[in-house]
Amino acid sequence: MQTREKNVAGETAVKIAVSDAVLNGDLAVPAGATGIIVFAHGSGSSRKSSRNRYVASVLQKAGLATLLFDLLTEQEEREEEFTRHLRFDIGLLARRLVGATAWLDTQEGLAKLRVGYFGASTGGGAAIVAAAHLSDRVSAVVSRGGRPDLAGDALAVISCPTLLIVGGNDDAVIGMNHNALSQMKPGVGAMKIVPGATHLFEEPGTLEQVAVIARDWFGQQLSASAADGAGYKWRFGRETDE
Repeated sequence: MQTREKNVAGETAVKIAVSDAVLNGDLAVPAGATGIIVFAHGSGSSRKSSRNRYVASVLQKAGLATLLFDLLTEQEEREEEFTRHLRFDIGLLARRLVGATAWLDTQEGLAKLRVGYFGASTGGGAAIVAAAHLSDRVSAVVSRGGRPDLAGDALAVISCPTLLIVGGNDDAVIGMNHNALSQMKPGVGAMKIVPGATHLFEEPGTLEQVAVIARDWFGQQLSASAADGAGYKWRFGRETDE
């Protein structure tokens, strides 16, 4: 199933058929796009997340296409309000992300674009699992306030450059990300701490920092992937709070 319709934001509303569902998405493809970033939202959120949409707008201005989509169907979201049984089902969320990536490969003009994942909260864990599964297709991952600890064995398997962005005042999640980073292979993971930020990056200027960091990371890593297929150039070290 392939349905595209322009929405009021100037994006293209799409229907993404995966193995077990049809998911709603919003696709934006700037002229001359150099890659596409697929967003994986956090628990209790959706493709309408204002934070993810802000980051997406910054990436679009840098020449990157974006796909924001719902990891759950409308029926699943309604049920989730009461049961909360799917928001931590990282396996399901990762499969939906893999399915959305496969959908891209069926779309004219998108199949040849290099792919990056931007995951928030539980979506960060799902992005790592999916990227580990699609090691020859996904070129870079960014996790914002993510739960990479939920990625389990995928932490030791993922091979693309993976940046963990965490708020400096988000103490519990900093610890989770430190632990996850220690389980990745050398040269794969890096961590960036944004001073003064809490989990949702609500403090003035902090989300803007996230967007710029993500833009630079994807721009650099997707370019490196195109140049030599494996030569990753690090802008940040394994950990910094600059």
